[in-house]
Amino acid sequence: MTYRIVATALISVLTACSDRTQTANSNDSTSPADTIERTTESIHVAAVEHTERGATDKKRDAGRKPAEVLEFFGITQGMDVLDMFSGGGYYTEVLSRVVGSEGSVIAHTNQAYAGFVGEEATIRYANNRLPNVEILMAENNAFKFPDGAFDAVLMILAYHDIYYVSPNDGWPKIDGPKLLDEIFISLRPGGILAIVDHYAAAGSAPETGNTLHRIDPEIVIAEIKAAGFVLDSKSEVLRNMDDDHSLNMAAPEVRGKTDRFVLRLKKPN
Repeated sequence: MTYRIVATALISVLTACSDRTQTANSNDSTSPADTIERTTESIHVAAVEHTERGATDKKRDAGRKPAEVLEFFGITQGMDVLDMFSGGGYYTEVLSRVVGSEGSVIAHTNQAYAGFVGEEATIRYANNRLPNVEILMAENNAFKFPDGAFDAVLMILAYHDIYYVSPNDGWPKIDGPKLLDEIFISLRPGGILAIVDHYAAAGSAPETGNTLHRIDPEIVIAEIKAAGFVLDSKSEVLRNMDDDHSLNMAAPEVRGKTDRFVLRLKKPN
C-alpha cells in the first residue's frame, strides 16, 4: 500500500459513522463527567472482552494483558494509531475496538511477517470486519508515514527486530535511526511511542536482538531519547521474574511468558 493510499484511508476513517461506544453510553443516567471517566476506564476491558474476538487471541490475553497495557499507554477513543510490525493483528484488533469508529488504526506489516503469521491476518481482516483498520505493507527501510498523522505508534515485541538480520528470509538490516526519525515525524506533538519487548540481561549488546530476540531496555531508552523522544513512564505489568533472560524468546520454556518491559515515550509538545 502506498503513502497516498494510506493518507486517503486515514481521511476516510476519520469521517466514518459515529462511535458505537458513545451511542451506548448516551443512555447512561450518570453525569457527563462521570460518563467520560467511566468510559475511559472501561473501554480497554470492553475491547478485550468483545464477543467477536477469537479463541486463540483470548488464550494469549493472560500473558499479554492487553487491557492493562493499552490503558497504561493512554490509548483511547478517537485516536489515530499506527501498529508497527503488527504481525497477525492481535493488538490491531483490540486497538480497533478501543479507538472506535472515530479513530483509525494502520496495521503495518511486511512480506516476512506476512509469511510468518500465515492465514491469521487474512482471517482477521476478512469481510471488512474491522472497518477502521487499514493495512500498510512496507518493507524494511521503505517506511514513509504521513507527517503528524498519528496520536500513537505501537511497537509490540518488535523493537529488537531493528537488530535482526536475515536477508535470505526477506529481512535486511533496518536503519534504526532512520526508522525512529520517521516515527517521530509521523507523531503529532505530545504523541505516544509505546514499546513492549523481551528483556535481555542488563548490559547485553544490541546484537541480542538478532540472537535471542531480546533487548536491554537501557539500549532502547538511549536510542529513543537520541531520536528526540522523552521517557514518560515505565510499567511492571508484564514482568516475570522466573525468566532469567538467557533463552531465546521462542524457546519452549519461556515462549509466551518472557519477562517484558513496557515503556511509554512521548514526542514533546
